Amino acid sequence: MASTSDTGHSPYKHPYHLVDPSPWPLVGAFAGAALVTGIIMIAHYGNWWLAGVGLAGVLLTMFFWWRDILRESKAPGLHSAVVRLGLRYGMMLFIASEVMFFVAFFWAFFHFALFPEHVAGAARAVWPPQGVLTFDPFGLPLLNTMILLLSGCTVTWAHHALIEGDRKGLVYGLALTVFLGVSFTGLQAVEYMEAPFTFTGGIYPSVFFLATGFHGFHVMVGTIFLAVCLIRAIRGDFTPQKHFGFEAAAWYWHFVDVVWLFLFVVIYWWGAGEIAHH
Repeated sequence: MASTSDTGHSPYKHPYHLVDPSPWPLVGAFAGAALVTGIIMIAHYGNWWLAGVGLAGVLLTMFFWWRDILRESKAPGLHSAVVRLGLRYGMMLFIASEVMFFVAFFWAFFHFALFPEHVAGAARAVWPPQGVLTFDPFGLPLLNTMILLLSGCTVTWAHHALIEGDRKGLVYGLALTVFLGVSFTGLQAVEYMEAPFTFTGGIYPSVFFLATGFHGFHVMVGTIFLAVCLIRAIRGDFTPQKHFGFEAAAWYWHFVDVVWLFLFVVIYWWGAGEIAHH
């Protein structure tokens, strides 16, 4: 394996990490294709097996690929300053791609909210469509908003504690953030169970469940990301100088927070119609 170090003691005359051949990009590509195809199969034929295989493949790829990266990060000289900078750029681009992913859902919502006459079969040009009851934005959605905003504070607390060498503050901050992430997911599940509409109930329910559902998926991924960081923090893997794994998790979590704020303001509050009373 090619190696280098920040001090320049390396058989190679460059600061880059030339990775060993890995099967995970190829396995992940096939698993992702199987998962997407499986979702299509579920929608059209109610067939779940391909989606299950794809999801298992994606989860295994995530576990083993990230395991390999963690091992590389501990090998002396592999994750040099230049390599860590490249990882930061990669995470920034990944989050930018995720932003555009959610832009598509907001675009769909605004298209029909601003031009409700485009809703097929609508008796009147109103948004939400006639007969669709919506959530009270200042009930459970507001509570979830407060939970996510608080989690943004706790993960920032953990970050500052890490920079200052306060390991106890790092662990406590991360543990609280993971707890708040799990709480958000649980309350989102309660909200879905109490929803006054179903996914197949028209354009409003479809956009609502796609936007909030994919956000909920990102919350679960971010919670797992932070839980792994919590385990690593307890083991003492992070130092004030080298902690990109935690930094990436914190960036991702702040992204999840900001997306939810837009969802709350646009879909729950601005897009509210006749409120359903439970």
